[in-house]
Amino acid sequence: MTKKQQRLVTALSVVIMALLLLVSGRIWTRLDVSAGRAFTLAPVSRNLYREISELVRISYYCSGKLASVDPAPGEISDLLREYAARSRGKILVTFRDPSGSGDAERFGLMPQSLPNVGNDELSLATVYSGIVIEYLNRIEVIPWVFSLDALEYDVTSRIRSLVSGKKRELGVLTPDPQKNLQEYYGLLNQFLVQSGFSVTPLYPGDEIPDTLPALFVLGGVESLDEYSLYRIDRYIQLGGRVLFAVESVEVDFTYTWDARLMEDKGLLAMVSFYGATVGQSIVMDRASLALPYRDSSGQLVLARYPPWIGVLEENGNNDNILTSGFGGADMFWASPLTLTLPETGVRGEVLFSSSPEAWLMTKDFSIRPETSYLFNAEEEETRGSKILAVSLEGIFPSWFNGVDKPEEEGRPPLPDMPSVAKESRILVLGDSDFAGIISQYTQSQRNLDFVVQTADWLGNDDDIVGIRNRQSGTGRLDRITDPVKKLGAMRFARILNVALVPLGIVVFGILRAAKRRRGKEQRDV
Repeated sequence: MTKKQQRLVTALSVVIMALLLLVSGRIWTRLDVSAGRAFTLAPVSRNLYREISELVRISYYCSGKLASVDPAPGEISDLLREYAARSRGKILVTFRDPSGSGDAERFGLMPQSLPNVGNDELSLATVYSGIVIEYLNRIEVIPWVFSLDALEYDVTSRIRSLVSGKKRELGVLTPDPQKNLQEYYGLLNQFLVQSGFSVTPLYPGDEIPDTLPALFVLGGVESLDEYSLYRIDRYIQLGGRVLFAVESVEVDFTYTWDARLMEDKGLLAMVSFYGATVGQSIVMDRASLALPYRDSSGQLVLARYPPWIGVLEENGNNDNILTSGFGGADMFWASPLTLTLPETGVRGEVLFSSSPEAWLMTKDFSIRPETSYLFNAEEEETRGSKILAVSLEGIFPSWFNGVDKPEEEGRPPLPDMPSVAKESRILVLGDSDFAGIISQYTQSQRNLDFVVQTADWLGNDDDIVGIRNRQSGTGRLDRITDPVKKLGAMRFARILNVALVPLGIVVFGILRAAKRRRGKEQRDV
């Protein structure tokens, strides 16, 4: 090849590389070899362009200092680029550094502090990593994002809300005075808001708006009277969807740790009438969580506590969209459930259960950690898997059918029931503490994830639920509950990593060297 031809080839190569760089902004792809393709957009995200009529603008505001020291911003950028690449021109993604622009304050992005080492001094630098989504004159903001966990869910759900013009609303009824939304369920309230929901607090007897997509009823066995129950029943007859998180045994874990059977004012009976009966007992399980407590000598002890159940991933119903990628759950003094479906075509499914090594405490509710020797009193006769959560769908019969409307002095008259009931959804969970303050002590993020999925499922956003399930975490590492089996697994892992893998590498190297030596000898001959 002559020098002229070499220069020509070099020039053409440079031009081709430049063109490829330009085209890569429009034609972009990536290879996802993870299990379940967790880093590939779900079908609902890839098909968003069918719902979008005007341009959607996604702006990722990330501080350059943060992007230079951590790979997370690059992973987030890649996912957002895939939105643009799959949108057929309907989504425009831009990347901006908010430093000195004032955009961070204008959009309410959440600043974080990053250690900054310079001139042998340690200081803190303020960094941003937030997303702003714009459609027409509407704006949605994700104030802080630093991982791919639930990012696709957050982006897709917000785009769909902006395009449809419908806010993702949720009513939360907390009847028990000691368990209010702001304090006891404060973390749940914050998580729902961060997930894009507009949360409306409700109190016993409040009118439930007909337009409210979904309602959470958290507790209320001894607090909800007939007047309040009529409001809930009418909401269901109008097609409203409800989560009932209720149990039959109350535990005073704040002071005495005493447990007692609650007196039902009608809530449990109404839920049973819909198709799910709450048993008058507490579920115990060998697949339990660890509880730190002080023994009689004042020493801090960490021990397994059977009334706190660590529901395993394999005990979820993979055939139901809500639990198809179930990541487990934590339950606290839960009551068992039984499907008692009415003869009106209501469909019911078990969502998740305890392990087969569970049992019940039906009397003498001694749940203090220091009296653990009493936990197993009824184990032999009650051992077996217990249902902890069920879903119900269909047209539900009215609990107040053929009954006069309740009247309360000082309260407005109740409206009539609709002449024709509509299709509805109900989820029953045997634990009102599921997403309460206790879950903060166990750091149960998976409980909050399940609650958000429940809100979407009740609102008929099944495809959105699928995103969050598909990207759920790996779950707990304590899935083996048998001590002997767990010890054996730990020993095998130690031997595999410390001995077998290095030995395999050494053997491979020896064999490889011997093969090369034989090849060299043959060539020499």
